[in-house]
Amino acid sequence: MSLELNQRAAQLVSQAVTEADRLRIAVCEHDEVTLLDFGVECLGGLDAGILLARVCMSDLADIRIVPGDGQLPVPQVYVTTDHPIAACLLSQYAGWKIATADYFAMGSGPMRILAQVEELQKEFDVSENGSSCIGVLEASTLPSKSAIELIRDSVETTGKIALLTAPTASIAGSVQIVARSIETALHKLHDLRFPLETIVSGAGISPLPPIAKNDLEGIGRTNDAILYGATVNLWVDCDDELIQSTGPLVPSASSESHGRTFQDLFTEADNDFYRLDPKLFSPAVVLFHNLNSGRSFGFGHRMPDLVTASFGLDF
Repeated sequence: MSLELNQRAAQLVSQAVTEADRLRIAVCEHDEVTLLDFGVECLGGLDAGILLARVCMSDLADIRIVPGDGQLPVPQVYVTTDHPIAACLLSQYAGWKIATADYFAMGSGPMRILAQVEELQKEFDVSENGSSCIGVLEASTLPSKSAIELIRDSVETTGKIALLTAPTASIAGSVQIVARSIETALHKLHDLRFPLETIVSGAGISPLPPIAKNDLEGIGRTNDAILYGATVNLWVDCDDELIQSTGPLVPSASSESHGRTFQDLFTEADNDFYRLDPKLFSPAVVLFHNLNSGRSFGFGHRMPDLVTASFGLDF
């Protein structure tokens, strides 16, 4: 597979640099790396969040903010892609922990292909020419010198590195996180050993939470948006029996932890993601549309009251 995801994302970075004032972001150079602030010290915004999410998905998805529905009146982030594996697992998945003595961030974007530090990346036959390196960091501060050095030492690139940073508790950060509805479904299917090559296209929609007062609360709201408010449609080409046997295991309701706010679960686990039930991390509803049989199958259910409470909505 060779879609040159970093080059695709680099074109969006060039657009962001040109339109920095309109997007309400800041751009600076540090140690020969381009740093883009999407919400650390800058306000950012909805347009910035959409562009940030597109960078995460290497511009292989259409991402829009659409009106809410009757049960969840907040705006929703709607994502569609005809390249679900490349856009979601190879690029968007935040699978690289950028950890140094003075910095921590969850890293996503196509830079992960060049780093090859994750087992997930090694499962796919994908390569890049290294002419660009584009990464997105979910963090409350811009990357430190040690974090930049770690990334530079990990990737094989002959080109310029660009790192885009946004906290969870920011407008752009919230948009790019809840744009991960399809990605969470694919990651769960990967864990279930579902043949990912049979997934042809995907569409996902998830409510956009109000901005929290801090990143911890923001993590709770953005996770609840997907776990209890997201609906994902997948177009697949496989046997109905495979869908029927795997489908019930995909939504977040397959977890015994389902039905409690993420912040409660996270606090109980001492703020350690790895102590949480991995079965929980998936959309509320997943529908499969089988191109082979013409049949559709749906699994899971939304919990709008829980989402409303998590979002702190009082009306």
